[in-house]
Amino acid sequence: MEIKKVHTDQAPQAIGPYSQAVICGGMVYTSGQIAINPKSGLVETTTIVEQTEQVMQNLGAVLKASGSSFEKTVKTTCFLANISDFSAFNEVYGKYFTGKPARSCVAVKDLPKGVLVEVEVVATL
Repeated sequence: MEIKKVHTDQAPQAIGPYSQAVICGGMVYTSGQIAINPKSGLVETTTIVEQTEQVMQNLGAVLKASGSSFEKTVKTTCFLANISDFSAFNEVYGKYFTGKPARSCVAVKDLPKGVLVEVEVVATL
């Protein structure tokens, strides 16, 4: 089965040896997106709401470049630096994932670049 790498300048460049997303078997698998502004390459926001908005913009760009969308998402995995941000995170998340895909959401000890949130997606094409 062919695996196609996805790249867009509308989302942050990978900060390690991985692709923004891959397409395989009619599905797109995104790498985790954090709150990096793709224009500057920097984390410019500090609150969970601001960072979640940037994450969603980044995911939207990767999904679009893949030929998919938020509406075609079947599963998300969400990582929070602090589980007390769960409610505020959900407020932003719910505006984008209106189809209510399956989801896991966990608190983790640390995230890259000290961000508060990271989200990865599995979607259909």
